[in-house]
Amino acid sequence: MEFDVAILGGGSAGYAAASAAQSQGASVAIVDPGPLGGLCILRGCMPTKTILRSSDIISLTRRAKEFGFFPVDVKANLAAINDRKNQLIGEFTNYRIEQLRNNRFTLIEEKAEFISPHEIQVGANTLRAKSFIIATGSVIADYPISGLKETGYITSDDALTLRKAPESLIVLGGGAVAVELAQFFQRIGTSVSLLQRSKHILSQVDEDLARPVEDRFREEGINLYTGTKIFKAAKENQRSVVYFKHEGKEKRCEAETILQALGRKPNIDGLNLEAVGVQIENGKVMVDSEMRTSLKNIFAVGDVNGIHEVVHFAIQQGEVAGYNAAHTVSSKKVDNRLKATVVFTDPAVASVGMSEKECKAANIDYLAAKHPFSDHGKSMCLGETHGHVKILCDPVSGEVLGGHIAGPEAGELIHEIITLMHFRGTVKDLMSIPHYHPTLAEILTYPAEELTEKISKK
Repeated sequence: MEFDVAILGGGSAGYAAASAAQSQGASVAIVDPGPLGGLCILRGCMPTKTILRSSDIISLTRRAKEFGFFPVDVKANLAAINDRKNQLIGEFTNYRIEQLRNNRFTLIEEKAEFISPHEIQVGANTLRAKSFIIATGSVIADYPISGLKETGYITSDDALTLRKAPESLIVLGGGAVAVELAQFFQRIGTSVSLLQRSKHILSQVDEDLARPVEDRFREEGINLYTGTKIFKAAKENQRSVVYFKHEGKEKRCEAETILQALGRKPNIDGLNLEAVGVQIENGKVMVDSEMRTSLKNIFAVGDVNGIHEVVHFAIQQGEVAGYNAAHTVSSKKVDNRLKATVVFTDPAVASVGMSEKECKAANIDYLAAKHPFSDHGKSMCLGETHGHVKILCDPVSGEVLGGHIAGPEAGELIHEIITLMHFRGTVKDLMSIPHYHPTLAEILTYPAEELTEKISKK
């Protein structure tokens, strides 16, 4: 078998790469042992956001009295929640499988292993290609916590298949997956404790964005411990126990089960990459801005390179790699300037561009301004007053360097900042754009106005 481009993995990044390469006239093979669909559809963004919708509705229902309704005693049925999720995911999966099996591509449902820079072993056959694109995604990472394996735990993958909610749960981790699932289970009736090693949850964002989420968690009854050091886990009296240090004291936490949500790692075991000369550092495939590895004919996109592990960015990387793999003369590059992140907690957290901690680390001069949702009319009408918006800009030109939102509909609102940054807009541009009143979006104009005034006074 011989192709112009062979893609390992048929998830979001792999499919994007295949479509881009095929559109440039390349013959394309997609190699994926299954299950077909990719992480986002099967175990990531789509199933988690489906179940989070259920817990959001539960939360609003419990606030009925606040909005003038008689209180309603709502009880969650995790089996029914997951049945709805499974139906939707089945539809998404079937559509993706149809795309992969389209006659534009050759789909090979086998494991792949490199035997040379231009050859892979697929089952009993050898496949040769001019270029390869690695898009095999990620898997749950193991962490060396004493006794954890023996105690037993569930992962985020397991959490999406439960038919009955646990009575109590210890969540290990404070990243997006950990905090989304922690709030979900707390809202459907599980007593949740969350242990985070860093001084605040969502350690990749500025601290001021994490605090409104932490406040909400504590209001809802989550036992939140940040700045912890976990010593060990153990099984005691049929309960799962975690021992840790917090605020200078040794503590213990017990629950029915443990959710290990400490992160994922690139799914590259068994590909034989290092043997053929592909550079790997800290378990990640190293790439340049064209998505090329240390071997110019081999590309790596999505979670395997660890640059920014979100779907829209993986798709962008896939499109760039697919184009470059099909061209030997011209090439495209990925623009990391617009990397965006959304965490679907309540309040949600969304960011694009540079954070304050990133600007400080890179010695980039900036101005920043905030405005709280508690001082915003539409937010007050909705009863959603946790959090704030924050904008960073160049202190001379006013070009927006970053936008950050902790608050209602943050994942939707952030796209106004993404659009503005795409066109290299300034805070003056943002302030000048008409915004309908009352809307959530108009809150963005308040820090923009403050920053415009600061620049004009210089």
